[in-house]
Amino acid sequence: MSLTVVTGGGRGIGAATALRLAAGGHDLVLGYARDAGSADAVAARVRRSGVRCLTVRADVSDPADVDRLFDATAGLGQVTGLVNNAGATLHIGDLADTPVETVRRVVEVNLTGALLVARRAVRDLVRGGAVVNVSSAAATLGAPHEYVHYAAAKAGVDALTVGLAQEVAGRGIRVNAVAPGIVRTGIHEAAGDPDRLDRVAPAVPLGRVGEPEEVAAAIAWLLGDDCPYATGATLRVAGGR
Repeated sequence: MSLTVVTGGGRGIGAATALRLAAGGHDLVLGYARDAGSADAVAARVRRSGVRCLTVRADVSDPADVDRLFDATAGLGQVTGLVNNAGATLHIGDLADTPVETVRRVVEVNLTGALLVARRAVRDLVRGGAVVNVSSAAATLGAPHEYVHYAAAKAGVDALTVGLAQEVAGRGIRVNAVAPGIVRTGIHEAAGDPDRLDRVAPAVPLGRVGEPEEVAAAIAWLLGDDCPYATGATLRVAGGR
């Protein structure tokens, strides 16, 4: 039986991934930052697949919260996978106009949080375990005039993926990442630009924004047994950008 921890599991890509993994028989522990209602709703849908699911409120930038998230898995069994998904942009605009506290918080959540969660996960995982980090196409595009702070943090996630994959390869643990492009989630509205999806869709070579379920499919593939020789890779799911 697979037991997977999903951070940011209450909405967006995390929620879609939880549902995809549940359909494949994964028991789940869903971490969420604030919205218990959304996390509980996802958990209820997950359980309809016949799997077990717990929700845990956790700030991924707090090491005590990260430990509490993983400690909650004890009653379910051995952790076999991690979807390191929690993230936020919090602001859209030039870096010069981005408040310092926003820059710090975005780095704390997207990079420090990813590091802390991955650090704990590889302590718990055994041979055959897998980690999928959720990066962003912004890590290589830079996101000028939108969220350079977020892009820089996600570039760090790409480096985490490569380095950690090499560190734990000898233990039979794989570490990969997905790099979504513009995806239909609430992250844009939360950053103060609810119309961003409609504005940027024409610039995507495929001519549309992505759906969370499309990213979830890539995550599930990397997490599963269908690509056992892939580690240290970042799979771009960005419509051609």
